[in-house]
Amino acid sequence: MEFCIAMEERKKLAVLIDADNISPALCDALIQEVAKYGVASVKRAYGDWTTPQLTSWKAMLHEYAISPMQQFSYTTGKNSTDSSMIIDAMDLLYTEKFDGFCLVTSDSDFTKLATRIRESGLVAYGFGEKKTPGSLQAACDKFVFLEALVDPSSESNGKEGAKPAAKERKSKKQLNQDAKLISLLRGAVEATSDDAGWANISAVGAHISNQSSFDSRNYGYRKLSTLIETTELFDMQKRNPRGNNTFDLYIRDKRFTE
Repeated sequence: MEFCIAMEERKKLAVLIDADNISPALCDALIQEVAKYGVASVKRAYGDWTTPQLTSWKAMLHEYAISPMQQFSYTTGKNSTDSSMIIDAMDLLYTEKFDGFCLVTSDSDFTKLATRIRESGLVAYGFGEKKTPGSLQAACDKFVFLEALVDPSSESNGKEGAKPAAKERKSKKQLNQDAKLISLLRGAVEATSDDAGWANISAVGAHISNQSSFDSRNYGYRKLSTLIETTELFDMQKRNPRGNNTFDLYIRDKRFTE
C-alpha cells in the first residue's frame, strides 16, 4: 500500500528529445537521471528518421520505449525539428496531465518553451551540452549538463550505455573566480541563516533551486556540500540534534565573523 502511494506522488513527466542534436550514447544516463525526478509518462524523440544520421538512435528507441516523431527536413540547413517538438509540447501542456517536462536539447530556440511551461505552474528540467546558451539554462528550473552524466569517450555506436563521467572538478581558484556562483552561494546562505549566521545545507540547496537552474555536478561535484567546502569561503559544522547516528550540516559565510 505504501509503495502504491509513493508511486502516485511521483511527478508525471513528458520527456522530449531533440534527436538531431543529442547523441544516442547519452540515452542510458539520461533516462536514469530523469527517473530521479519522476515517472517518464511520455518519451518522444524528434528528427528526420529517414536520414542515416539517426540510424544509431533506433536501437535506443526500442530499448527505452521512446516514440520516434518524424519530421522531414523540408529545407536544407533549416532544423524543422524545433517547431514539431514545440507544437507537441504545447499540446501535451494543454492536456493538464503532467507535472513537468524534460527538454533534452542544447538549442536556445526552446528558451521560450521552457518559460511557458514554468508560467503554467509546471516544472521544466533541461538537459544539454555545456555549449547550451545561458538563456535556455536560466529558463529551466534545473539544467543538467549531459557531460556531467557520462564519459564522452565511452560513446560507441549507440548500442551500449555510456560509462559514468570522469568528473572534471573545478578547482578552488576556478570556483572562487566565478562571481555569479559565489554570489549565488552567499546569497542563499544569508537568506536561510539564523541570527548567528548558520544555515542548514538542505535549506541552502532548496533556496538555490528556487531561484536558479544550478546543479553542483556541472562543476564536477556530486554534492553541494563538497563544492561549498572546496571554496573555503564558509565555515562548516555538523550537528546531531536527534541524538542518533545522523548529522545535519550547517554552513556560515566566513565574512560573518570578520
